[in-house]
Amino acid sequence: MTSTRHRVAVGTAAAVGGVVTAGGLGAAGTAGYFARRVLTPDRDRPDDTLVVAVGPDTVTLGAFVQSVVPGRYGLWLQRGEGHARVGDILATDEEARTVTRALHGVDLGTLAPGPARWNGYYYGLDPRGSLGVAYEQVDILTELGPMAAWLIRPEVEATGEWAVLVHGRGARRQECLRGVKPLRDRGITVLIPSYRNDEGGPGGPDGRYNLGLSEWRDVESAIAYAVTQGAESLVLGGWSMGGAIVMQVLARSGLSGLVRCVVLDAPVFDWADVLAHHARMRHLPRPVGDLSRVMMGNRWGRRLVGVHEAIDVAQTDWVTRADELRLPMLVIHSVDDEFVPVGPSQALARARPDLVTFPAWSVARHAKEWNTAPERWEREVSDFVGSIRPSGAPSTG
Repeated sequence: MTSTRHRVAVGTAAAVGGVVTAGGLGAAGTAGYFARRVLTPDRDRPDDTLVVAVGPDTVTLGAFVQSVVPGRYGLWLQRGEGHARVGDILATDEEARTVTRALHGVDLGTLAPGPARWNGYYYGLDPRGSLGVAYEQVDILTELGPMAAWLIRPEVEATGEWAVLVHGRGARRQECLRGVKPLRDRGITVLIPSYRNDEGGPGGPDGRYNLGLSEWRDVESAIAYAVTQGAESLVLGGWSMGGAIVMQVLARSGLSGLVRCVVLDAPVFDWADVLAHHARMRHLPRPVGDLSRVMMGNRWGRRLVGVHEAIDVAQTDWVTRADELRLPMLVIHSVDDEFVPVGPSQALARARPDLVTFPAWSVARHAKEWNTAPERWEREVSDFVGSIRPSGAPSTG
């Protein structure tokens, strides 16, 4: 504890000192703005691609960094009122800057030439509309009020085990639908909850993301609901910031003893690393990026950032906290992730090879490993979950 406080104090002093060299109050303002951007939910989601042409089973899109990656993805149409699904790349036209992909289906609305928005989860409807499976809409009672969740029961005989799947920052519950099949096929009941600041649900006291440091309590409420419904053991899963939330559940929740294993996709294991990466992408001087992290957890800085609770980024550094891990963990994280660098996942796997299974993934952009190789993703998840005994010890056969 003393060494942790010392590191934080040294970091604070260095960052505050950096303000002077980086431009005084102007640097503090820039750091505060950057911190607010990270912590503020994005309500405005503008279209980012163009439907150029539509065929019977193809769609031609404007080429941009997302649309030229192999795999299956979705398109939000009519400002989110419609949805279509696309697959393999069939042709590219570098001169026209277009890419033609297989059209898997139009789920809602009309697919026609015009603006659209890329959907990295592929699915855009509820579990029935997306997967063709029955589900129940349930409300989870949290400290902030009821929050909506999808409850999906297995077709095979239920095992008494539940999986709670947690979406990432700014994402929707549809992000988690990619994980349903391998769990449901093993007789696991799947619960996909909302958490604070999700669209259509209650916001936190400050309307800001807390990087998992408060959101974990909403997921704990979902676990408590599962227990009241007969859950005897749990698998926790999370994408991106959902992974950071899961890690806080494991560290802080009195219900974490029910968890037998964890499946994470492109998880945030160290917010300081992610924030530094995004500061570099925005060409911010390093002292400004450092100061933004200090402001999130410092009493005076919190007022400028607008957060109700201190956000101690050091608590999210699971590479430093690797000796606290107690459960088997499958970490799926592409080396080509442009949003959450893979470095901390690699470091954690090296630090705890006894617990962390870390298969090699490439090509996929952030949290899109399933999209590029769905059969492989589902097989790895199914095999991992099936290999772990309820006690948390690896199976011998």
